[in-house]
Amino acid sequence: MGPARLWLLGAGILASVHCQPFPAHGDKSPGAHRPPGHQLSEPAPAYHKVTPTITSFALRLYKRLAAGTPGNILFSPVSLSSTLALLSLGAQGDTSTQILEGLGFNLTETPAADVHRGFQSLLRTLDLPSPKLELKVGSSLFLDKRLKPLQHFLDSTKELYGAFAFSANFSDPATTWRQINEYVRKQTYGHVTDGLPQFSHDTLMVLSNYIFFKAKWQHPFDRYQTRKRESFSVDDRTCLRVPMMQQREMHRFLYDQEVACTVLQMGYSGSAWLLLVIPDPGRMRQVEAALQPETLRKWGQLFLPSLLDLHLPRFSVSSTYNLEEILPQIGLGSIFSLEADLSGITGWLNKTISRVSHKAAVDMNEKGTQAGAASGLLSQPPPLNTTSAPHAHFNRPFLLLLWEVTTQSLLFLGKVVNPVAG
Repeated sequence: MGPARLWLLGAGILASVHCQPFPAHGDKSPGAHRPPGHQLSEPAPAYHKVTPTITSFALRLYKRLAAGTPGNILFSPVSLSSTLALLSLGAQGDTSTQILEGLGFNLTETPAADVHRGFQSLLRTLDLPSPKLELKVGSSLFLDKRLKPLQHFLDSTKELYGAFAFSANFSDPATTWRQINEYVRKQTYGHVTDGLPQFSHDTLMVLSNYIFFKAKWQHPFDRYQTRKRESFSVDDRTCLRVPMMQQREMHRFLYDQEVACTVLQMGYSGSAWLLLVIPDPGRMRQVEAALQPETLRKWGQLFLPSLLDLHLPRFSVSSTYNLEEILPQIGLGSIFSLEADLSGITGWLNKTISRVSHKAAVDMNEKGTQAGAASGLLSQPPPLNTTSAPHAHFNRPFLLLLWEVTTQSLLFLGKVVNPVAG
């Protein structure tokens, strides 16, 4: 028998802790975790201790993916970072420290306990019901039925990450693979399908996370104004015909001459907004190199409301990654080394992670956005005394950053190179 295999899947699942049986087909998923009814007030929400680091981690990972991915890019920073942080609860000694520091946390300034409480605060806040948008985040741990996980680990993952543990039969890898993928599909309403590679008989654990987002535009597009076949330049040699949505509405936008790009902020009917960044022709690499937290903060301070003539492609894109080759390049190689100590999960399991898989999908149309991987309501600016409007024509590759406003957390980050790639 070969080495034991542990898998991480970003994009997919909710669960229920004390290793209960795998949910039967048609069963409702366990209720989402909710904050206690009475909480002590804090000077600032605990999630403020983790969201800036999640953003920095996302930008570092994006640059690595962009260096090796010529096409569309899409992933969920919240999904991936929370999955890895949860894993650190089962790591011992230096391995736990290396995971959190690999995510970008300075454990001298923010001890591990504060990091986990920050994720707890973030996930509970994101999971609060909202009448204007749908946002679901959750984690699950699927453990081989031969394993006996430590109760302390199960209690900690449930309390801090809302994660539930299921007993799974990995001796029948094909059936278990189908069950877990079906669970992910249901939790993301069909947006994430077959996100896991096939298992082998020596698989012992799958740690999975899902995120699903659905919201309507604050200013919906009129579908009758959508042009069915408008040109979109993938590169100098390739031009596609894509459905192009159009509207003339008030939006917050800017042109950054230094970075050479136009930046548009679009609001949803709820506490979320979308940042779209379209580089000047031939300047995509320059813009990607400039993606830093300071750049995002600068843009946030410079946005001005204006009437805008907007042309935006209707698109549906998805991306799937096996990140075991990418994560070591940004400081997360320890979980793949033979020295990795994950014995905090079962007391004896001391194996490395063999695969980190992540799949995300986004669908953007005239009504709004649906995304799975996984600014407060923008007030209506006063009408401007103008008869003409500047243009923002997204007819070439552009970046997208989808934010939840209350927590200032980056839910999705990506690049649209081909809007009709699916």
